Amino acid sequence: MSTNPNKHAEWPQGYRCLAYDTLDSTMAEAARLGPTIDGPTWIITKTQTDGRGRRGRVWENPKGNLAATLVFHPFCTPQVAAQRSFVAANALFETLALYVDRAKLATKWPNDVLLNGGKVAGILLESSGKGPFVDWLSVGVGVNLSETPSGVKDAKFPPVSLQGEGGASVSPEEFLVYLAGNVATQEGKLDRFGFDKIRTDWLKNAAKLGETITALQGAEMIQGIFDTIDTDGNLVLITAKGPRKIAAADIYF
Repeated sequence: MSTNPNKHAEWPQGYRCLAYDTLDSTMAEAARLGPTIDGPTWIITKTQTDGRGRRGRVWENPKGNLAATLVFHPFCTPQVAAQRSFVAANALFETLALYVDRAKLATKWPNDVLLNGGKVAGILLESSGKGPFVDWLSVGVGVNLSETPSGVKDAKFPPVSLQGEGGASVSPEEFLVYLAGNVATQEGKLDRFGFDKIRTDWLKNAAKLGETITALQGAEMIQGIFDTIDTDGNLVLITAKGPRKIAAADIYF
């Protein structure tokens, strides 16, 4: 095991951290641990041998970048669990803003953070449960802190790194300390004020809000003005045929 972030004085109370040198992926480890954990647990590893992103895409994790997953029991419906994508995005934005000018950052629906227009961080949610409630939820986070993945080609939002775009140098372990604190803060907001506060904070930093963007949903290309996200986290576009709610899609602009 590597240096554990939860030994840091600013590690948030009530959260546990498991730190590894090598894992297949932090999401896979979260799935193994999810049924048995007794409190919110962060998992961090120096090396991933089988990292993954949305829709089964490969997520490369060069040395010095962050690969981490928070697994916990949210005691909520799948609909409410999905709101944690925006909780994580807000926390990532605020943590990255400690190391680079926040004016260079933007949140991108549904689960990315951009730096100077390139993808610096991504979020992946997975859950398990039978019936109306989620048993456990994993929130995976990948952040390009020092290196840019080499295997990504022809991306609409090419990967960039924090350091490569002029940000300060930071270790994955230190970054996770402040990310975990910001996630705890966002979770507190969600618990006290509900999703509308999370939604409002996310929209303040949203890329291309009020501008024309394109959503690729299966084989359908939907173009419209990015109006808002609704109370369920759906993207709302104003199209030529009127408002259109989109629950899942790839976004281009």
